[in-house]
Amino acid sequence: MSGTIRLLIVDDYPVVVSGLMAMFKDHDEIEVVGVANNGVKAVELAASLRPQVVLMNVAMPEMDGIEATRCIKREVPETNILIFSGLSSNDKVMPSLNAGAIGYILKDADKEDLLQAIHQVARGEAWLHPSIVGHVLKQISGVEEQEGLVEKLTEREMDVLKFMAHGYSNQEIARLLVVSSATVHSHVSRILAKLQVSSRTQAVIYAMRAGVVTVFDEEPHPSPYK
Repeated sequence: MSGTIRLLIVDDYPVVVSGLMAMFKDHDEIEVVGVANNGVKAVELAASLRPQVVLMNVAMPEMDGIEATRCIKREVPETNILIFSGLSSNDKVMPSLNAGAIGYILKDADKEDLLQAIHQVARGEAWLHPSIVGHVLKQISGVEEQEGLVEKLTEREMDVLKFMAHGYSNQEIARLLVVSSATVHSHVSRILAKLQVSSRTQAVIYAMRAGVVTVFDEEPHPSPYK
């Protein structure tokens, strides 16, 4: 993705908002187009401003971030949502992802991680910190997956899925596999279809649940073509 990322900040703590605004002033590739202090205002601004990314707090008055995420994805589906919260409890992470967020990062994250998460989410790619993945896996530990779906993936699709699990973007995967970004995009689309999921986040979670990939493994290496 090229150009400036249009960002909507949603948080009810002024000190958090002011800190984020100060940080983004040093990054010309990110334009803060609006600020909301509750979910209701967030939905209104997302509909009128059409940001590429919404940086969304969870616990807020009037309407929380989970419900606001659900409403925004229904009304402005092209907008991608990155949850930015101090909460990592089991009752916040999975509901946020189920509502349509494709990323979840904690407020104590490093500045570099936050910036990378915003860029990745702007491209429509998932961002989950390993600690968040742990929460997700615990919540779905009792859920039975449909058998045999992972076996439908080709060797190259498995390579792509493993890179996805480690947080690589399409462009980074393309560089490592020495293919075009369009080719990687096609691989990702086929992975989602074969696993019967709607997002990269769900695909990675599915694969972890099936035991074929884990973010705690060593960095993956592409399999050579035969």
